[in-house]
Amino acid sequence: MRLLSLVFLVAAVGCVFAQNVKPVAGRVADQNALFEEQYESDLRNFPERATAFGDYRYNDKLAEYSIAAIVQRNKTNQDFLARLQAIPSKGFSEQDQLSHDLLVRVLQQRIADFNLKEYEMPINQQNGVHTSLADLPLSVPFDSVKHYEDYIARLHQISRVLSQTTEVLRAGMKDKLMPVRFLIEKLPVQCQGIIDADPFLIPTKKYPASISAEDQKRLTQQITDAINADVIPAYKSFADFLRTVYALEGRTTLSITSLPDGQKRYENDIYARTTTRLTPDEIHQIGLREIDRIEGEMTRIAKKEGFADLAAFRASLKTNPKYVPKSSEQILDDFRHYIAQMEPKLPQLFTLLPKSPVTVEAIPAFQSAAATHYVTGTPDGKRPGRVVVATSDFAQRSLIDDEAIAYHEGIPGHHMQLSVQQQLTGLPKFRLHGLGFNAYIEGWALYAEQLGKEVGFYQDPVSDYGRLSSELFRAVRLVVDTGIHSKGWSRDQVVDFFRKSGAVDEPTIQSETDRYIAWPAQALSYKLGQLKIRELRERAQKELGPKFDIRKFHDEMLDGGTLPLDLLEARTDKWIAQQKAR
Repeated sequence: MRLLSLVFLVAAVGCVFAQNVKPVAGRVADQNALFEEQYESDLRNFPERATAFGDYRYNDKLAEYSIAAIVQRNKTNQDFLARLQAIPSKGFSEQDQLSHDLLVRVLQQRIADFNLKEYEMPINQQNGVHTSLADLPLSVPFDSVKHYEDYIARLHQISRVLSQTTEVLRAGMKDKLMPVRFLIEKLPVQCQGIIDADPFLIPTKKYPASISAEDQKRLTQQITDAINADVIPAYKSFADFLRTVYALEGRTTLSITSLPDGQKRYENDIYARTTTRLTPDEIHQIGLREIDRIEGEMTRIAKKEGFADLAAFRASLKTNPKYVPKSSEQILDDFRHYIAQMEPKLPQLFTLLPKSPVTVEAIPAFQSAAATHYVTGTPDGKRPGRVVVATSDFAQRSLIDDEAIAYHEGIPGHHMQLSVQQQLTGLPKFRLHGLGFNAYIEGWALYAEQLGKEVGFYQDPVSDYGRLSSELFRAVRLVVDTGIHSKGWSRDQVVDFFRKSGAVDEPTIQSETDRYIAWPAQALSYKLGQLKIRELRERAQKELGPKFDIRKFHDEMLDGGTLPLDLLEARTDKWIAQQKAR
C-alpha cells in the first residue's frame, strides 16, 4: 500500500513539474531574449569587438582591461550560464537546441580559462593589446566627422589600457604565470616599431570630401595632440616596463606544462582550440601519419617531373629563381591574382556566396613576427575583409605555396566562411561571428585550399606541390606543438624537425617555432579541423551516392556558422539522414 502511495506521489510531483514548465514557444522566447542580452553585454564589455562587427555604437570607447573588470566579466559569464542552463530545452528545434548548446560551450570555456588565470598572460609576440591598438586606424571606415571624433576619444584611452595591462602582467609575475623570456624581449622592440611607424596618424592622410577643410584641420590637430600627449608616452612607458621589469621574470622552460597546473593548462588549451578530447600523444601520432601520407603524394609529383626522389625535387626548387620573390609587392600581387581567379569559380562549389569585398595588404614592419592572416570585414561591406600577408625578408621566402595560402586566407577559405556567416539569417546574433572555435575556422580554411584543385587550378605541378607543402606544414605542427608542450622538445629540435620536413621557408620556420611556444595548441586546430571536414565529406559521399551534391554539402558546412567539431559532426549526420530520406 505504501509503495502504491509513493508511486502516486512521484506521479503527482511529475505532473506539477510538467505544469510549471513553459510551453516550447515560451522557453524559446526566453532563450532568445537571453541570447540578445548576452550579446549586447559582450558588445558593451568589448567595444573593439562591436566595431569589428560593424556596430559603431561604442566607437568612442575601449574595453576595460583591469583585473577588476576581468573578474566582473567572469561573474557575468557565470550568471548567463546559470540562467541559460535553467531553461529546459526539451522539445526545441534543431537550431534552437544547437544555439543553446553553443552558448553553453562558449561560456563554460570562458569560465575554465578564467579559473586557470589565462588572462594573466594576455600578450605575446604574435598578438596582444600593443599591436591590436595599432590596428585601430584601420578598424572603421572614417567616412564622417563622428568617426574621427570617436577615434580621438579612443586615442585618449590608450594610456589607460596599457596601464591596466601592466597591472595584469604584474599579477602574472606574482602568480608565476609568465611567457618565455626571449619572446618577451621581442615585445618592447615591437612597441618601438609602432612608435617609429606611428600608424595612429593614418586617418589624417586622406579625408573624405564630405568633411570640410576647417574640420580636417581641427581633427588633424586633435589627433596629433592625442598621439603626442597620450599615445606615444604610454607606449614608451609600457615598453620600458616590458624591458626592465617583465622580461626579467620570464620563464626559461619552453613547455606550458612548466607553469602552475601545467598539464591541466595544456589540456584546456587543446580542448579550447581543437574542441576535441584527444591526448597530446594521440595528436602527435596523427601528425606523424599525416606527414608520411603527404610526403608520399609529394614524391609522386617529384617522380612525374623526372626526379629520382623528393629530396632531389626539393633541392631543385630551392635554387630555382622562378620561385624566389623579387619584392614584397610580388608576393602581394600573387595573392591578389589567385583570389581574383577563384572568385568566378565559386558557384561550382557553393550556392551561399560572400557579399563582402576582400583586399590584400602587407603585414606592417612592427608586426613582422606575425604570420599571414585574415581580418574579418563588416557585414555592410564598408570595411572589407583583409588578407594581411607576411612579406618581410622577401628574398628568403618562396612563392611556391602562395596559391594555397591565398585560397586559405581569402576565398574559399576564411573570407568566404566568415563573410557568409555574417550574412546568415534566422540565427541569434552571437552565432554570426567567430565564437572562437578554431578547429572549425582553421580546419575549413585548410580544407578550402584543396578546392582550387577541384575547379581546375594548381595547373603548375610546383604549385600543386606548394598546396601539399601547405598541408604538410599543418601536419608538422601537430608533431612540434605537442613536442614542445608534452615531450619537452627544445627550440633547436623544433627548428631541425621543420627543416627536415621541407614544408616552409626559413623565416616561417623561425616565426612559427616561436608562435607555438607562445600560443600552445592553437596550431593544432588547422589539421584536426581539416581531417574532420574531410571525414564528413567522405561519409556523405559514401552514404548518399548519386544524391551527393558538393554545393549542398559545402552550404551545410557553412550555414550553421562556426561550430565545435563534435556538434558539426552531429549536425552533418542529421543532414545526411535527411538527404537520404528525400
